[in-house]
Amino acid sequence: MAKTGNTVHFNPEGIGGILRARGSRSGSWCWRCVVGSASCARVDPGHVGIRVKLAGSARGVQDAPIVTGWVAYNPLTEMVVEFPTSVQNIVWSKDVHEGSPADESITFASSEGVSVNADVGLAFHVEAQRAPRLYARFRQRDVLVLAHGYVRNVVREALNEGAAVMPVQQIYGAGKTRLLNESLQRVVQRLGDDGFVIDQLTFNSALRLPDNVVAAINRAMEATQNAIQAENRVRQTRAEAEQAVAQARVAAAAPRQRAQGEGDALLIRARAEAQANEIIRLSMNRDVIAYRQLERWDGHLRVVTGGGNVPMMTLDTTQVLAAPRGRAPGAAA
Repeated sequence: MAKTGNTVHFNPEGIGGILRARGSRSGSWCWRCVVGSASCARVDPGHVGIRVKLAGSARGVQDAPIVTGWVAYNPLTEMVVEFPTSVQNIVWSKDVHEGSPADESITFASSEGVSVNADVGLAFHVEAQRAPRLYARFRQRDVLVLAHGYVRNVVREALNEGAAVMPVQQIYGAGKTRLLNESLQRVVQRLGDDGFVIDQLTFNSALRLPDNVVAAINRAMEATQNAIQAENRVRQTRAEAEQAVAQARVAAAAPRQRAQGEGDALLIRARAEAQANEIIRLSMNRDVIAYRQLERWDGHLRVVTGGGNVPMMTLDTTQVLAAPRGRAPGAAA
């Protein structure tokens, strides 16, 4: 469009040129906005970013993971894959209201070939430094897809290997914890190299066995309990009998011990008296006898005379000495 004096001339090509110029500038600006917005990505907490080069000599998954935050990249030659590293809780259950609407319970066999069905729970997370390797191997950014596929197969295989060497009664009873621990070790060994860190492996329900097997196990357990009770009664009866015998022995031994004690006392007393008499006998000689007589003398001298057929008489010398002369002792005055 141009103006010459009072006349206005319309030039279509000029208007088109103006529009093309303005459209070119607008398109360039829009392209810059699109490219600029697409070249930034945000890695949320609980995730790591995996950089994948689409072109060049170094194309492929890069080994170094990207930490949380905004990440700049070239959308033409690169892409950033967000991979979760938070703890994932998986339940493979028979109940349609828990976990998946389908039956995902795991079945394994005992050493007798009896099928055992269980609801299994698994808690795990992915190690951040090994997330690129895990993505490079499976090319799967959804960790739940890996959990319900690859990880579930490893868990089922570990349970089958552990149960294959255990009788069903042991699996159903005290050996259940052992089976879980051994299976957990196998899972850790097989998934650890891929970056999986296993936090927990559990049975989320009672083990399900065929009805006839459950009945047989219950009968066996009942018989075992009855045998234990019978053995306990036998032990109690034996203990009571031994206690009665011990009490009878004590009761019978008491008089014997008392009589033996009395006899020992008499014997000790007799021995003491015999030893005393022996000591006295050995100590008796003429001098000792004279000394004993002097100890017992009351000061009166006894006179004994006699000879031939004259009977011996004992005279009191005190009376003889005290009597008047010419009169025999005992004569009347």
